[in-house]
Amino acid sequence: MFAELSATSNFTFLTGAAHPEEYMERAASLGLAGVAVADANSVAGIVRAHARAREIARQVRERQALEASEGRHGPPAPRPAPPPAWANTPRLIPAARLVLRDGLTLTALPGDRRGWARLCRLLTLGRRRAAKGGCDLTLADVLEGAGGLYLILHPESAPGWQRQARRLRDRLGDRLHLLLNPHYDGRDPARFERLAGIAARLGLPTVAAACPILHRARRRRMADVLSAIRLGVTVDRLGRAALPNAETRLRAEAEMRRLFKGHEDAVDRAAALAARLTFSLDELRHDYPSEAEDGEPPAARLRRLAEAGLDRRYPQGAPERVRSIMEHELALIARLRYEPYFLTVHDVVAFARSRGILCQGRGSAANSVVCYCLGVTSVSPEIGTMVFERFVSEARDEPPDIDVDFEHERREEVIQWIYARYGRHRAGLCATVIHYRAKRAIREVGRAMGLSEDLLSALTSQIWGAGGARLPDAARLAEVGLDPRDRRLALTLDLVNEIIGFPRHLSQHVGGFVIAEGRLDELVPIENAAMEDRTVICWDKDDIDTLGILKVDVLALGMLSCLRRAFDLLADHHGTRYGLATLPPEDGAVYEMLGRADSLGVFQVESRAQMNFLPRMRPRCFYDLVIQVAIIRPGPIQGDMVHPFIRRRNGEEAVRFPSDELGRVLGKTLGVPLFQEQAMQIAIIGAGFSPEEADRLRRSLATFKKHGNVSEFRDRFLRGMRGNGYDMDFAERCFSQIEGFGSYGFPESHAASFALLVYASAWIKCHHPGVFACALLNAQPMGFYAPAQIVRDAREHGVTVRPVCINASCWDNTLEPDGRGGLALRLGFRQVRGLARDEADWIAAARGNGYRGPEDVWRRAGVAPALLARLAEADAFAAPGLSRRDALWQARAIRDPEPLPLFARDLDGERIDEPAATLPEMSLGEEMIEDYAALRLSLRAHPLALLRPILTPPRGHGQSRA
Repeated sequence: MFAELSATSNFTFLTGAAHPEEYMERAASLGLAGVAVADANSVAGIVRAHARAREIARQVRERQALEASEGRHGPPAPRPAPPPAWANTPRLIPAARLVLRDGLTLTALPGDRRGWARLCRLLTLGRRRAAKGGCDLTLADVLEGAGGLYLILHPESAPGWQRQARRLRDRLGDRLHLLLNPHYDGRDPARFERLAGIAARLGLPTVAAACPILHRARRRRMADVLSAIRLGVTVDRLGRAALPNAETRLRAEAEMRRLFKGHEDAVDRAAALAARLTFSLDELRHDYPSEAEDGEPPAARLRRLAEAGLDRRYPQGAPERVRSIMEHELALIARLRYEPYFLTVHDVVAFARSRGILCQGRGSAANSVVCYCLGVTSVSPEIGTMVFERFVSEARDEPPDIDVDFEHERREEVIQWIYARYGRHRAGLCATVIHYRAKRAIREVGRAMGLSEDLLSALTSQIWGAGGARLPDAARLAEVGLDPRDRRLALTLDLVNEIIGFPRHLSQHVGGFVIAEGRLDELVPIENAAMEDRTVICWDKDDIDTLGILKVDVLALGMLSCLRRAFDLLADHHGTRYGLATLPPEDGAVYEMLGRADSLGVFQVESRAQMNFLPRMRPRCFYDLVIQVAIIRPGPIQGDMVHPFIRRRNGEEAVRFPSDELGRVLGKTLGVPLFQEQAMQIAIIGAGFSPEEADRLRRSLATFKKHGNVSEFRDRFLRGMRGNGYDMDFAERCFSQIEGFGSYGFPESHAASFALLVYASAWIKCHHPGVFACALLNAQPMGFYAPAQIVRDAREHGVTVRPVCINASCWDNTLEPDGRGGLALRLGFRQVRGLARDEADWIAAARGNGYRGPEDVWRRAGVAPALLARLAEADAFAAPGLSRRDALWQARAIRDPEPLPLFARDLDGERIDEPAATLPEMSLGEEMIEDYAALRLSLRAHPLALLRPILTPPRGHGQSRA
């Protein structure tokens, strides 16, 4: 059967107009043997095509098994029939289209695993030479690195291509072919004859390919829009860059034979070449670093570290139950040979802690005694209800998942240590595919269609939500003054709907590292990221999950920066060194504070929704915090699980379980499913999902998944629940929760890790509000609240807050004696708008016994007059006795002149001697306005305090007369 050997998908960004998956689906319906998705200098989209091909094969197997089962009970078939059209299972042929520096184009097809390694190395070489998104390859690179590759030369793609073809032929022999592809311009037969003659003289066999950029003809409009976006013009001005017709699409074998009449042998050779290309992405094996150390095998090293950690965590001796759990986990890890993965995570965490970087592990596999003992997490797994096998399973044979959060200001140190330890050829961050969402789609498609900016602004203003996938309907368009019957507007919205979900470009994942024992660049190409000193692979987290490749997530969390600063302040001012695992547990005062919704700045429970829920929840123990974190989420809210839980918790409703089996799953949450794992267990126990179905459902619950397909399981889920006797209202609510998890899933292990940070931040706020406010201000920007609100909250908790002072402040906010045996919070220079840290450090370093005024700072610290003005506007010169206006008057009198050549060495600046001026005092309102302009807060009063006399009715107002 014919196979297409050079298809361009939409991962040739803003060029291809078909998803890789759509090529596989179309190939199945056309009866093709396979499709080579060959994007320009990239293999970014092929995993998606591979996964779709596997899914098609699975569906065909299921249908064949069903028909075979039905056939056993019916009359025998009279004779064997040819396989039906639906039984075709095309395979992905991994490929890339190499566009060389001089324009010569080659389709590279790996014949085996060695060929794939060569292709990845070639693409890595070209990508690492160029800036993000570029690729710089030469013919010499191809000649040197083409071992194991079959190449198809695109004729006439560069000047002198025949001479280059001879060089390639001499090196590759019969692994080089000449491409014949139709241009659909009426001159194809003559072109084929001419190229066939050239191929004969060069001694090259020809192969036929349609070279599609569309899977169906109807995508022609989209291809033109993509070209217009890429070229920065409107569709009306595309000219020759527009497609002349819709013929550049995927074609069946019969069509190819008609198009290549007289050259059918080229079609046959394409099929023969495809048969020789036996490499499949299923052959890729991720050899994880062994992490052996000093000859100690990984299993022995993991056991030694786990046992040492167990003794450290339980100095009085670990309970027998914990020991048995750890032995069970170690045995399971050994059977699956995952010791190196856990050792890598341990080493990353150990490095961070050796540098004083606060970190905390979470993720499904982090919910284990082993991770607790290794120091990856500070949450004891005893508080959870889930078992280790649900996350590290022999049956699923899937990689474990551990995310480690680090201080957001110091995570880069960890990232660069990983690069330095393993090498750039062995470690790389995952990519993130940036897809079109509604707002961006409207803007880019609308500009390509020639719509005005005012019209585009009106359209985008109607898009709400993070995903923003729903476009305004005709009624809504009419409400905002747009004509839904306008042909161009209607066509634009159709195209916007079509482009949503198309890949736009590659970015870098927030922290997912893939690390290999050997060369990672022989598993997947590595390229430069936009960020300096970052290199990434071209596959995203879903792709590597499809291929079973392990990753370690190195993530950033602002609250960890805050907590580390708070722990340092407690050690400096109170002499007590705390950590996440050593804070006094189960403090009643902390829970009482949270029950009052006094949680401004507290991790995860500072939003208005959480503050509204806290007094109803009234947490009394750590597991209550786990539930508190998880319950105000799209899944439980969408599934209407919040109110039943509260009623049951308050004794207003009886705790009931749909069945004894589900009772064991839902016991700790009072019969209400709140966690992602519980939703999965309901699918297995309640709806009768098979392990394979449950795994597919789990994969569809990926956080913020771009193309979630949870709803595909709805009928199967409800049918299974009904068949097992469960109430349909309960089933509907459960599936609504599962759909909510499709937007944002929250497993119990994640909730437990976050709950520890809730407790830690709440404990510090409760017992040391000044320390907490200081650390929180120094970790900005983060959280929901502005510095003004944090300062106001600190003062309400009895903290003395002192203003920015030229003679007392440093860059960071600090704590200093308040004169009453306590600590006052001194605002730092970081609160002053427009002041950089290095300038603030110079001011503090040159301060000596103190500054007398702006001129003194200018002469001793060398600060520019413009920055002195900013300090004056922030009222930083109050300590030397200068009002804001007086300080600003003095600062404005300082000038830095343009140096004249004659005086450049002797004149650094000049001070204009001005006569003394008596400046009017500023009113309280003026002072407050200037405070907010310079510092974003004011310590003088609340802004509404100035309006209180106006807003407060006079005494006796409204009372009836005697």
